[in-house]
Amino acid sequence: MSLTNDERVAAQALLDFIDVSPSPWHAVANMVQRLEGAGFTALDERAPWTLEPNRGYYVVRDGSSLIAFHTGDGAVADHGFRGIGAHTDSPGFRIKPAPVKRQAGLDTLGVEVYGGPILATFADRDLTLAGRVLVRDDASGDITPHLFHGQQPMLRLPNLAIHLNRTVNTEGLKYDLQDELPLILGTLQSELPGQDAFREILAKQVGASTASVRAWELAVADTQPGAFFGLGEAFIANSQLDNLASCHAGLEALLTAKDKGSGVRFIAYFDHEEIGSRSFKGAESPFLPDTLERIAESFNVTGADYRRALNQSLILSADMAHAHHPNYARYYDLEHAPRLNEGPVIKINVNQRYATDGVAEAIFEGLCQEADVPVQKYVHRNTLPCGSTIGPITAGRIGVRCVDVGNAMWSMHSLRESAGAADHDKMIRVMTHFFQRDRLPQLASA
Repeated sequence: MSLTNDERVAAQALLDFIDVSPSPWHAVANMVQRLEGAGFTALDERAPWTLEPNRGYYVVRDGSSLIAFHTGDGAVADHGFRGIGAHTDSPGFRIKPAPVKRQAGLDTLGVEVYGGPILATFADRDLTLAGRVLVRDDASGDITPHLFHGQQPMLRLPNLAIHLNRTVNTEGLKYDLQDELPLILGTLQSELPGQDAFREILAKQVGASTASVRAWELAVADTQPGAFFGLGEAFIANSQLDNLASCHAGLEALLTAKDKGSGVRFIAYFDHEEIGSRSFKGAESPFLPDTLERIAESFNVTGADYRRALNQSLILSADMAHAHHPNYARYYDLEHAPRLNEGPVIKINVNQRYATDGVAEAIFEGLCQEADVPVQKYVHRNTLPCGSTIGPITAGRIGVRCVDVGNAMWSMHSLRESAGAADHDKMIRVMTHFFQRDRLPQLASA
């Protein structure tokens, strides 16, 4: 296949975004930079809000969850809300509070497994650390977060030689989660004991004293940049396509559509989806419902009018979808197995692991047709347990119809995921049309 210029540009922009967003905190910081460049105003949850029509705003919770919105004409009760929800986190490893362990003259870093990564994909790769370091001010006691991203490879998880693990190719690469996952750091050159020596490294990187570093939230990140691959560069590969691809697409759509369309349009991106969303900043928190209510109150929409607004709203729960893998056809329902580069996917599960219902399915399919974008549908094989998204949580918590959508991909939850290079532009186009359309279709007898 041959990529169009728009498809290539969109895919490269996504790869560039992921390369500088190795943790949820970096992803949100980079999106904030884009929003501010487009004239969006920061809001503080601790302060009163005074909102104006036809303005863009954003609010960040704890550095890794973000809601950004454009108020449109302010007629919330008449037009409702249109939103795109996604998540900023990805499965992998997180560094423990006292990580350093010396073994055979080498210092290793202990990790906890975050979510459900494919552990074997971390082996024999050039790894680094990314996230935030929390520094305490001795005078006030306040805590200041500092972004941290090791630019050079710092860590490695070396494989055991096949001569010592003869069954690795027949039984797969398996790890003891406690004893075999510590990452090789090297030998700490410091007069301080091991844990403090690691703290000293972080302190130097963020320009703080060793004693003031009180905590860290650090993910293990790949150092290999994103790339195109395949004949005609038909595919892309990078870490965190699940789900920074959806975050980037929704952001591009909001910025493109910010001065067009009616009603409030928003993006809501949450941390902690990969571990269940149950936290003060996850999708199961009051972050989104509180924000929507405060927006409505700013335009004197309360009570019955607010509930009327919710009942004519729609949220796209945007996460990635399982693409048909030619080597593993037996794991798919082949009538519902999406292909790379063939457009956005509607994800359907009658047990509400995905939030899509028939009305939402029909609406999104129609939006794709209007945007001249092909659309596919995914249903999980009956013999396998189905994963889930923020869609059902959001629909149940707010009482707003949601449709689960996403672009198809391979190697979901690998450190190096892959997707179709042409699909990102298609998703941006339909999301932009979703925000710009004058009126969303409704259920006639709602």
